Amino acid sequence: MTNDQPGVDPQAASSAKSGKRKGAPAFVAGLYTADAPGSFVSRELAEAELEFGGIRGDRHFGVTSRADSRQPMYPRGTEILNRRQISILSREELEETRERMGIEALDPEWIGGNLLLSGYPGLTQLPAGSRLLFPSGAGLVCEGENHPCTDAGKEVERHVAPKERLPQAFVKAARGRRGIVCSVERPGRIAFGDEIRIIPPM
Repeated sequence: MTNDQPGVDPQAASSAKSGKRKGAPAFVAGLYTADAPGSFVSRELAEAELEFGGIRGDRHFGVTSRADSRQPMYPRGTEILNRRQISILSREELEETRERMGIEALDPEWIGGNLLLSGYPGLTQLPAGSRLLFPSGAGLVCEGENHPCTDAGKEVERHVAPKERLPQAFVKAARGRRGIVCSVERPGRIAFGDEIRIIPPM
């Protein structure tokens, strides 16, 4: 991914270079599930069991899912492989987004994160096909960037001091910093404090 690609924030792409270290470790700084009916907002967990469908009970759990606006090549509702089982955020990128928005807080739960990583500031620029390996042997595969949307921005707006056009400000500030989505390649237990090895595609 280069700095002049359409839709890529040049500063975000530049800051990602230090994050693309082969075999570089990161740590689980937060673990969450979005299990409330009709809501993408997540709640904190101490640990979770990754299954081939993701985290059981989470709104994105399932080996397959239904095609939506992200897969316009298929009729809406078509059963397809679920590549968005786990949403992962970077603590460093989240903090940068908060600063750019000029707000007092930005919690990962508000935007539906499943995992918060510390120590990997270039997470959003991680290439698809990269692997995230946990001490238990569990493994995730990066399926690509999780693009920011105004729905998440509206949820942030509910928690902070009023600010004009805040949902749109979130989309702009989080572009290139919104994290990634992953699928489960190998099941296993994950927990707060786990060290993760992040391995780019060979």
